[in-house]
Amino acid sequence: MNAPDLASAGRRNFLRQSAAAGGGLVLGFYLNGSTQAVERLEKPVAGGAEFKPSAFIRIGRDGVVTLVSKQPEIGQGIKTSLPTVIAEELEVSWKDVRIVQGDLDPAYGRQSAGGSTSTPTNYEDFRRLGAAARLMLVEAAARSWKVPVGECFAADSAVHHRPSKRKLGYGQLVDAAAALPVPDPKSVQIKDPRDFKLLGKRIGGVDNHQVVTGQPLFGIDTQLPGMLYAVYEKSPVFGGKVRSANLDAIKALPGVKDAFVIAGTDDLRGLLPGVAIIAESTWAAWSARKQLQVDWDEGRFANQSWSGFVSDAQRLSKQAGASVLRQDGDVGAALAGAAKTVEAAYSYPFISHASFEPQNCTAHYKDGVLELWAPTQNPAAGQELVTATLGIPKDRIVLHITRSGGGFGRRLSADYIVEAAAIAQRVQAPVKLTWTREDDLRHDHFRPAGFHFLRGGVDAKGKLIAWHNHFVTFANPVSRDGKTTLVPGSGGSLSGDEFPGRWVDNCLLEQSAIECGVPMGPWRAPGSCVFAWVFHSFIDELAHAAGRDPLEFRLDILGDKAIVAGSGERGTPYDVSRMRRVLLHVADKAGWGKRKFPKGQGQGIAFHFSHRGYIAQVAEVTVAKDGTLKVDRVVVATDIGAQIVNLSGAENQVEGSVVDGLGTLMFPELTIERGRIVQGNFNEYPLIRIADAPPKIEVHFVKTDYPVTGLGEPALPPLAPAVCNAIFAATGKRVRQFPLARTDLRWG
Repeated sequence: MNAPDLASAGRRNFLRQSAAAGGGLVLGFYLNGSTQAVERLEKPVAGGAEFKPSAFIRIGRDGVVTLVSKQPEIGQGIKTSLPTVIAEELEVSWKDVRIVQGDLDPAYGRQSAGGSTSTPTNYEDFRRLGAAARLMLVEAAARSWKVPVGECFAADSAVHHRPSKRKLGYGQLVDAAAALPVPDPKSVQIKDPRDFKLLGKRIGGVDNHQVVTGQPLFGIDTQLPGMLYAVYEKSPVFGGKVRSANLDAIKALPGVKDAFVIAGTDDLRGLLPGVAIIAESTWAAWSARKQLQVDWDEGRFANQSWSGFVSDAQRLSKQAGASVLRQDGDVGAALAGAAKTVEAAYSYPFISHASFEPQNCTAHYKDGVLELWAPTQNPAAGQELVTATLGIPKDRIVLHITRSGGGFGRRLSADYIVEAAAIAQRVQAPVKLTWTREDDLRHDHFRPAGFHFLRGGVDAKGKLIAWHNHFVTFANPVSRDGKTTLVPGSGGSLSGDEFPGRWVDNCLLEQSAIECGVPMGPWRAPGSCVFAWVFHSFIDELAHAAGRDPLEFRLDILGDKAIVAGSGERGTPYDVSRMRRVLLHVADKAGWGKRKFPKGQGQGIAFHFSHRGYIAQVAEVTVAKDGTLKVDRVVVATDIGAQIVNLSGAENQVEGSVVDGLGTLMFPELTIERGRIVQGNFNEYPLIRIADAPPKIEVHFVKTDYPVTGLGEPALPPLAPAVCNAIFAATGKRVRQFPLARTDLRWG
């Protein structure tokens, strides 16, 4: 494969596969953040041509419509939902649709799965792409019949002529349509949502059958002729380097092909130094690893520990010099004059993403070309890291996006990709790198831990008048332009606009950072996943101190403004009316305040705005006298805009967020001793099981006239505070630490 061909590899593979249908119509356009143009339409050449447009739609002469899914599929359902948007406007029967995963290709525009951005950034573009193809097919049919276009309409993969009842299937029209000029996508007429046939309905995932029958889909399933297998041993202490290793002894073991040291870099999230073992099988590689002996230079983070971090946080909370993120009014004076004050400290540990498919990547380096097969959320980042680290030009890197067995933000990082690439560059044969579960837990890019030291005050009428939060976070040293600076982990940096900032007249938000060697990365709903718990738990504390109903107290804080403007670089406008609506809706559906619960049972309420979504939740719990918790029911109200793309997928996302949020509240915790993670597998790092999940999760979508929003993240943050507030209602005990196991819930 020559270098100029590499940029088109993904498109060519798609077109080559689809040409088996005997030629057809290919339509595509560039997606670089916004609609630019439908690039062009080319008439098929006999024998199955290869077309140059960045194709998203291919209609074969057999009537089969093949759609490219450009975004990585990590279980969020995007491989089904985004092609559905095209299919809706194209007026194609779902049974006629085939979906293929696109490789990394700049022609597809941004290809990543993170931040709940895939739907909102592609929805309108994909509607217009489908509508443009439909318009061309209708015009082709009208010309064939020599009738006015206005007498024709598209439906069920065919164009129909109203007066004569004639119809032509899409497969019969591809040659005629291919000869037509492409309309400007901005000018095409898209459908009225009242006429939708697919959007808003329940559509099963296109990969469901393959997933449940165990067919190869995931990165870990990749098989290539002559493939070798690799493991990579890194320092147990973050930032450690190899002094020496018993490489000769490892090379002599059965099935081992090679073993060598990779120097790596100083980037905690890049190619870490380590020892690679190459073998004829994964088992041989893993077995050899057990006999590997490495003398490590553990570096300067070897003495860090969680207990030390706790002491550092306590010290910083009392020191001056914190970064001021927001300062309104006079918090000190307001607290001094408050009728009631509350002071509390909240904390949460580092945790892993713990996706069920451990990190893996298959790589083949030959003749200066690197080909990769990776379960990644951000393939471009993988390509860029390989180029920056190994010097392989981007136009000589082909990256195939496989399905991921979970991501939750972990696969936005690309360390495992650059590891596989570095090994393949040395081996010059197809090689699959597979991490063990221990690798995955101990070398994650972890959700940042944090400490919040809060003070709040209410006046004699029970109104919130003062709020002070000193947030102690964690930061990694990052070298830029010859200088080293401390950068907080993703999701570990507080915004001055975080609720209830902007709503309280006297508000002080501060942040201090602890330098650490623990590599950090985005974890589902970065920041919001823990901030919501802290803020809305402390708000509940203040509501009870004021002697007010928690729902009424929250509505009073929100006030009656329509929009609260953002401030600063990260400021986001906050639509108060939308949040009030979902809060009142969830209270109504949950029967808030309409039942009297016995001791040991209770309701809790919380809301949060994140990733464009407005979400409110009510949790009902039972806490036995011995402290055993059971979450009986969770009611969720969501406002994610004017259209649910796939009702089945949307319900799945909300229900999954509830279960994931509850599991993260209850169980996971990582201990750091001597600069290393102690836990190594699920026996030490338990996840939520079916018996712990709520038996009732009720999901309500509040439809509004706002742009369509993603749903992978915004429904998770309110779960933890809703449950913890319910625990307080049931027992009178406050949960101020993650995980729940650190709080004694026994009562009576």
